[in-house]
Amino acid sequence: MSAHKQYMQLAINKAQQGIKKGQTPFGACLVKTNTVVVCTHNMVWQNTDITAHAEIIAIRKACLKLKTIDLSGLILYSTCEPCPMCFSACHWAGIPKIVYGTGIKDAEKYGFNELEISNNRLKSMANLRLEIIGGVMHKANLGLFEFWLKQKHPKAY
Repeated sequence: MSAHKQYMQLAINKAQQGIKKGQTPFGACLVKTNTVVVCTHNMVWQNTDITAHAEIIAIRKACLKLKTIDLSGLILYSTCEPCPMCFSACHWAGIPKIVYGTGIKDAEKYGFNELEISNNRLKSMANLRLEIIGGVMHKANLGLFEFWLKQKHPKAY
């Protein structure tokens, strides 16, 4: 199994745990030099915080754990393409690479209120060097939305 798939699977596992706890179907994992720094799931409903996306929670926890706001040596693995808020947080944290599974349009199809601005478009608009790899384990990540739909869950946001 490739490193991308290995870390994406960890994010998927976390998203599944979150779904079982009543959260939305998103997970994120931050990795530094082949070591997992943090892996978490979305906590919007748990924290009553609309900004508690998996990527934001992962960035917050990594900053605390590493005692820095400079995450330039880390790679973000996200089950879904980061929204503009999460993408901006990655930029401000200096994260040089984002690897994601499903796209913004996939989340939209499952009822999530997404801004239709892709990470590649944001990267282009800001002239960033950030590396973006999408579609990693796409089918498995789509399965998170299906699993979420089968649960009793709050409305998508």
